[in-house]
Amino acid sequence: MKKVLLTLIMGMFAVAGFSQLRWDVKFGMNFGNMTKLDNSKVLPGFTAGIGMDYEFNEHWAFQPGLMVTSKGFKYKFEGEKFTARPIYLDIPLTAAYKFPITDDVKFVVNAGPYLGIGVGGKSKLHIDNAKSNKMFADDGMNWKRFDLGIQWGVGVELGEHYLINITGQNGFITPYHFDNDYDGDKPRNMNFAIGIGYRF
Repeated sequence: MKKVLLTLIMGMFAVAGFSQLRWDVKFGMNFGNMTKLDNSKVLPGFTAGIGMDYEFNEHWAFQPGLMVTSKGFKYKFEGEKFTARPIYLDIPLTAAYKFPITDDVKFVVNAGPYLGIGVGGKSKLHIDNAKSNKMFADDGMNWKRFDLGIQWGVGVELGEHYLINITGQNGFITPYHFDNDYDGDKPRNMNFAIGIGYRF
């Protein structure tokens, strides 16, 4: 995991000398849930990190990033409540197309794969004296450390610096372990985020 992360970070810095490249910081609110899991509900969280915008021309750009994001879900059934809030380091690798609306406003659509690396988080069954469990520990929830999926988004660029984004994610990998004889539909991460940013 460390080698993969280091390679991606070094790759981002390797192109930082190009004049077409600019850095940005982003933060916002994330709404996590699971697909194909009955009675699961949206769990609000956060997302924050850095990104790059490498423009090939007036319209096309490559927009990788490093985002710390809390995901998960909450579950209510017969009066019991359970919450799972894993925290991931997300690495989106998206391509963007920009539509100039005015001299100072661009409408942007982007899409591409993302890799998620679990870095923390806790789960809890909300009953008397219940303790929280670590999401990625062997003696806790034992969630899978890696996630992979598709990320898409729309947004606007205001002037040279300000960003507003709406982002969605759909995971391809079931984030926790099932028994080998389980043959039902397996849940996957699903997220929606609203964020703002500043480009340097």
